[in-house]
Amino acid sequence: MKTLVVIPARYGSTRLPAKVLLNKTGKFLMHHTYDQVRKCKLVDRIIIATDDKRVVKAGLSFCAETMMTSKNHACGTDRIAEVARSLPYQLIINVQADEPEIDPKAIDRVIMALRKDPKIDIATVAVPLKPRDLADPNKVKAFFSRDRLATAFVRSIDQLKYFSENKVDTAQRFRHIGIYGYRKQSLLRFVKLPQSELEKEIRLEQLRAMANGFRIKMVLLKSISIGYGIDTPEDYDDFVKRNLRKKY
Repeated sequence: MKTLVVIPARYGSTRLPAKVLLNKTGKFLMHHTYDQVRKCKLVDRIIIATDDKRVVKAGLSFCAETMMTSKNHACGTDRIAEVARSLPYQLIINVQADEPEIDPKAIDRVIMALRKDPKIDIATVAVPLKPRDLADPNKVKAFFSRDRLATAFVRSIDQLKYFSENKVDTAQRFRHIGIYGYRKQSLLRFVKLPQSELEKEIRLEQLRAMANGFRIKMVLLKSISIGYGIDTPEDYDDFVKRNLRKKY
């Protein structure tokens, strides 16, 4: 199956303005992410999708394929759907531009999960949850069945009250990692659906997919990179320090 990775790179960011163009390492933040995706073995094409010409210019500076998309998209998923709609790829992978240390093997495993089981609509990633992250609402908790189909996603354990008790194994302790792989038809169907009430309550869009019967496969990894995802100035400064240590 032909596979397209779309890296949504919105210029605006509330907590860290223009973060995809930060370049204290000598490379744009999104360039680091792009280079990690290039290491994947199962990816046929990579496109950076943006709403700003400054991001297009930056992408072209390191020879990345870029595409301008609407400024009106509510989220990155809508942006990747705009890109995917007219292109002949069966599998669409969403990799956020602010993940400069993303593991290429994790992306390949998401792709393999979709290739192996044609009944799966979406594949995503989970890793063991560290005890200190249990109370952190920014560390999303994932729950799944024995065959690794998602049964719940929550920000706090008390939100499990919204889910059927006989379907959720509360002894699980896994953290959800936001790499998403979609079948093209599932992605295009998903973005046409209205937000579910639970999605609004918990602020997790994958709950819209679950509410509409999408089968979400969890790919389990033993661990993730230390600096997975850049959300704050402190996250970025830590990444810069790690990057400089690698150079020397």
